[in-house]
Amino acid sequence: MSSETFVVAYEGHPADPAVLDYAIIRAKAEGAKLLLVHVLEWSAYSFLTPQEVEERHGRRKQELSRANEVVMAPALQKCEAEGVAADGVIRYGQVVELILEETKKASASVIYVGRSGSQSMAARVFGSVTLGLAQLAPVPTVIVP
Repeated sequence: MSSETFVVAYEGHPADPAVLDYAIIRAKAEGAKLLLVHVLEWSAYSFLTPQEVEERHGRRKQELSRANEVVMAPALQKCEAEGVAADGVIRYGQVVELILEETKKASASVIYVGRSGSQSMAARVFGSVTLGLAQLAPVPTVIVP
């Protein structure tokens, strides 16, 4: 087994497992391990009432727990069933920034990301996660349709 790590920017939609499936195939072929990174998006620019600020911590813990149960645990089980070593990280914040941070921390050699296919006005104006990773990643980024 090589010491390579591949990062999977994992959104976790059960209806579209293509990025995880492809990353598993590549990891098996190259003897690499996977680091699944799931980010719960948060904007520093949202305005909150004092009550929302008080409730935020509790909601954040609930969201992280649910993401682990619904998204990360099943994905890690799938990797294990396929015989691929994998770890998972769930973060809260800006998606592209945190995926790149985890990529650097893991000294990963590749990032796999799914193509969202979003044609929304926001995606066209501000860019998508896929586009952000393709432009800013310090390692090759594979976009999986």
